[in-house]
Amino acid sequence: MSSLNPTVEAVTDQIRERSAKRRRRYLELIDAYDASKPARTRLAEANQAHTAAGCAAIDKIQVLGGTWPSIGIVTAYNDMLSAHAPYERYPELIRKAARGVGAVAQVAGGVPAMCDGVTQGFEGMELSLWSRDAIALSTAIALSHATFDAALLLGICDKIVPGLLIGALRFPWLPAILVPGGPMPSGLPNKEKAARRQLFAEGKIGREELLRAEAESYHAPGTCTFYGTANSNQVMVEMMGLHLPGAAFVPTNTPLRDALTAAATERAAAITGLGGEYRPIGRVVDERAIVNAMVALMATGGSTNHFIHLPAIALAAGIEINWDDFAALSRVTPLMARVYPNGSADVNHFHAAGGMGFLTRELMGAGLVHADILTVSDGGLAAYAAEPILDDGGVVWRAAPANSADESVLRPAGAPFSADGGLRLMAGNLGRAVVKVSAVDDAKRTVEASALVFDSQGEVQAAFKRGDLDRDCVVVVRGQGPRANGMPELHKLMPLMGALQDRGFKVALATDGRMSGASGKVLAAIHITPEAADGGPIAKVRTGDVLRIDANAGTLDIVAPADWRERAPSQLDLVAGARGVGRELFSLFRANACSAERGGSAFPDFDL
Repeated sequence: MSSLNPTVEAVTDQIRERSAKRRRRYLELIDAYDASKPARTRLAEANQAHTAAGCAAIDKIQVLGGTWPSIGIVTAYNDMLSAHAPYERYPELIRKAARGVGAVAQVAGGVPAMCDGVTQGFEGMELSLWSRDAIALSTAIALSHATFDAALLLGICDKIVPGLLIGALRFPWLPAILVPGGPMPSGLPNKEKAARRQLFAEGKIGREELLRAEAESYHAPGTCTFYGTANSNQVMVEMMGLHLPGAAFVPTNTPLRDALTAAATERAAAITGLGGEYRPIGRVVDERAIVNAMVALMATGGSTNHFIHLPAIALAAGIEINWDDFAALSRVTPLMARVYPNGSADVNHFHAAGGMGFLTRELMGAGLVHADILTVSDGGLAAYAAEPILDDGGVVWRAAPANSADESVLRPAGAPFSADGGLRLMAGNLGRAVVKVSAVDDAKRTVEASALVFDSQGEVQAAFKRGDLDRDCVVVVRGQGPRANGMPELHKLMPLMGALQDRGFKVALATDGRMSGASGKVLAAIHITPEAADGGPIAKVRTGDVLRIDANAGTLDIVAPADWRERAPSQLDLVAGARGVGRELFSLFRANACSAERGGSAFPDFDL
């Protein structure tokens, strides 16, 4: 194993120094908690009786009078969404596994799990980012009964995993393991799906053909197989040591998937403070684990949403990171995977090529991640350079493949697709932003053109249909940040902008909104901060101004006219999008949201 890369070491040290006071106060919460006795014994008799009243008889005996550890299940189950439907069976599977090792498991509570794939382009999408904070609050409520010695967190998709982590990290004395549900089988190839979407945007196919293509892509229980935010969650969580090794991409509803869930339950029972392997989540998630997550994101060309989610997660653990940290790590992290939208393969292909075990071993071997982190599994991060297999109905681990089975999907660190991670920080007189270049051709990474300014995704779609976008242009969509309307994703823009690019026009997008892990082949400067609702420079841009977005240089500038700074910011209509579909319930979230770079959260800084 190589020594730690100097940049990785320096970034970690900077984060540690920046976070010292905040982190110290956070760890005091663990030090003040005595985990050596069952949590429920702190409760009065009437309180304990309530915790046991709904239990099966065998569990009630232990809850009321025994010393078995108690595991709280926080679940994102619903049967409308493919990724979370498999969780329906998990509680009984977990209860049975817990009893087998002398533990009790109870569903502590449920959290909402909304799907951006359902709400994309519609009003409900404006609740998407706030669903993360609502999930964190729901997790805290579930665990507030203070009767649990460990937690199993059942969630997989975009905002669900960050929300579960933020909530659980505010109970830093509790060991916690993330239990994924696994991906659905591969369906219509992602490249073909993208092509059909673009043909529809151009009016060349009808809705019936588009719907058929979409249904062939999203066709079974399990997580969507493209490499968006949901699957980026799995990569990062595993590299942080919060999964069992190799759990990320084992297919859903298979014997191995069930065996891993049982093994996670057994492991949760083993790492409570009642035994000798106490591993509270607040110790597992430290500066090194957060850096590992960032490196894994860069190495796989993962979702830009995590430039928002990871700062929020880290802050919940008393750790402060910023986009400069991402940028520094991206410069030294090789891009080792090409999974759609960065390639044509899906996560099932990634898993078959060597998956997380191969990736982990390569990153450790190159000195790009901290191998000495505390993980929920034995053996530190080295235990994650392995893959799970079934053995007599249980799980055992074997060494990850020495070589990638498909180097068009997954490559070693020494022979990557590119020398850097493909996720860049942009900065200039227009503000700070993020750009994902791993799917953008080199020749299209710099665009200087006149701006076309819009206040909504719908306005852009209408302009495209009129032919108003058939030119070299930078499409500016403002008023899409956390304080404006909850920062919805703007996926409906990618097919039409891809069509413009294919027609030979030089096009780019600049927005204070989000594009997620599905950002594609068009240059897109996203998450611009300060946002328009805070009077950021993007609110001063006018149609006809010349903008320059240079992903290679990392610059984002208004080039002309020279006197643009003297303008007053445009007044946004924030009222129209504040009513209906429950949006009025989240006015407090919008009013108190911090910047995208700090996580776009409505929560305070926690270090009270």
